[in-house]
Amino acid sequence: MDLSTIVGVFLGFALIGMAILLGGSVGAYIDVPSVIIVIGGACAAVLAAFPLSTVLNLPKVVMKTIFSSTADTSGLIEQMVSFAEIARRDGILALEGKTEDMEDELLVLGVKMAVDGTDPELIEQVMEADLENMMARHESGKGMLDAVGRFAPAFGMIGTLIGLVAMLANMSDPSAIGAGMAAALLTTLYGAILANVIALPLADKLKVRNEEEVLAKTIILKGVMSIQAGDNPRVVEQKLRTFLPPAARAAAEAAEAAAA
Repeated sequence: MDLSTIVGVFLGFALIGMAILLGGSVGAYIDVPSVIIVIGGACAAVLAAFPLSTVLNLPKVVMKTIFSSTADTSGLIEQMVSFAEIARRDGILALEGKTEDMEDELLVLGVKMAVDGTDPELIEQVMEADLENMMARHESGKGMLDAVGRFAPAFGMIGTLIGLVAMLANMSDPSAIGAGMAAALLTTLYGAILANVIALPLADKLKVRNEEEVLAKTIILKGVMSIQAGDNPRVVEQKLRTFLPPAARAAAEAAEAAAA
């Protein structure tokens, strides 16, 4: 579970709530028609912009920002090196019995193709296609949250304009102008909150998660190709460590030196 997502959203609402409490009556900030315009309008716009099958996956997309864990790239490299050692010692066919212990589907796909003697270029093409499809799915999910972040403030402004028109059309009671103006502005507030506290931060978190998963999949792809080529496990390790940031690479080398 990614606590930073939960804490960030909760803290955002808490700060807004604190400002409302310090600023006056809570009831003045509650307007059901404004909520309907902003949330309903944003949902309608997203539904118009994306296929229904994609929109129905939005709850799952949101859950990924909370329950998706950070990929352990160092552990993944160690796993690939261990497979390289097995292939070097016992032959690549020995990896066939290890596929049941592999959790990543791309890794299983690559190893099975390598064991079957598939042409290296074809293995790389198939694995790259799988990676590209995954990136497209992630981009679609992020795109929906980005769309909510765009549409919510727009519908907030639409609601404000509707309220202002209604208020200006009924100027017979000057005492009601202030209350009407306040109610009209609430839709803009709701739209800004929905966009900047929920939709856009979650979209950015999905981008981070996508980059982490793409890195892990790339390590798997390069590792499988290196093992299939018969590279020495040490060479495989050096190749894959280039994907680590300098600090993580230095830490891995220091741990290896200490173990030696």
